[in-house]
Amino acid sequence: MTNSEFIRGRIHDLTSLPSLLKHWRDQNKKIVFTNGCFDLVHLGHLDYLSKAADLGDVLVIGLNTDASVRRLKGESRPVVDEQARAFMMASLRFVDAVVLFGQDTPYELIQLVQPDVLVKGKDYKAEEVAGYDIVMAKGGRVETIDLVPGYSTTALIRKITESARLSEGRF
Repeated sequence: MTNSEFIRGRIHDLTSLPSLLKHWRDQNKKIVFTNGCFDLVHLGHLDYLSKAADLGDVLVIGLNTDASVRRLKGESRPVVDEQARAFMMASLRFVDAVVLFGQDTPYELIQLVQPDVLVKGKDYKAEEVAGYDIVMAKGGRVETIDLVPGYSTTALIRKITESARLSEGRF
């Protein structure tokens, strides 16, 4: 199996994911779930995801589709298309599965995954995280992780735009 095939094997849909989840549950694995756009992957994303993975045995990422990113972030986003973002996320050694979802929140996906640990950044209050009720009802927990200051996709895009304007002589 090539590395590319291995990585693509970590990208799942709603039909292939349930059997994988059952396999992990049969092995008593603690399933961690998080979600996001993960557009223009940066240090903040990698730090966040590695810390999320440390909270259990397997990490499942719910990845916003291009259409849902546009609804949430505006017509100029995402910068990187969903297939490329999924491949990048799946290539991280601490990520076990990536699943695209098209809703504005991952609530329905969380209902399917039934994670033991639900993770978001500290910019959220745990009880406000989509799926909080699902995870808490099954005896799981919701964790919020500190974000790396100064790293966000929006800030990165702003910096690139400013650099481009300066290099063109526009102020």
